[in-house]
Amino acid sequence: MGSVRCIKHRTILTVCYAAGLRVSEAICLKVTDIDSKRMVIRVEQGKGRIDRYVMLSAKLRQILRNWWRVDRPKGWLFCGDAVGSHIGRHTVEWACQKARRRCRIPKPITPHSLRHAFAVHLLESGTDVRTIQLLLGHRSLATTATYLRIATTKVCSTKSPLDLLPQPLGAELLNPTLARYL
Repeated sequence: MGSVRCIKHRTILTVCYAAGLRVSEAICLKVTDIDSKRMVIRVEQGKGRIDRYVMLSAKLRQILRNWWRVDRPKGWLFCGDAVGSHIGRHTVEWACQKARRRCRIPKPITPHSLRHAFAVHLLESGTDVRTIQLLLGHRSLATTATYLRIATTKVCSTKSPLDLLPQPLGAELLNPTLARYL
């Protein structure tokens, strides 16, 4: 995020990643949606008009406090150019593209890529898919499962149930005909 020079843009992109928010949810955050005592962010009327809570990491809390010291927002956490409006979706997308070009990343990256990275990084760190589903605000577990495209490291580190047994099944217990082929 160091390649995003504008603190407002850097902060909102960090929020998208750190909380797994959609751009439409991040731009509509209000100062009152940040609950530093309970360490949660309230997402009001997310996709499907559903309210939910997501985690507020200690690092993100500090980043938001630094942002608050700079801008002192009162209503919207990220104000737009017009009085009383929040930052626009296209402004956030433009900031993300500018950072991509500055870093010379050839692959396409959008603010939604940050949400995807949030989910994959949680999965790789051992968070269960149901928890990720709730954090992302998905109604269906199937949506979350396809969205994640389970990371290779997770698949490779998964143990076979056979390896978890206290005493593995010995060849002597197998059918003698089958044992010859093993």
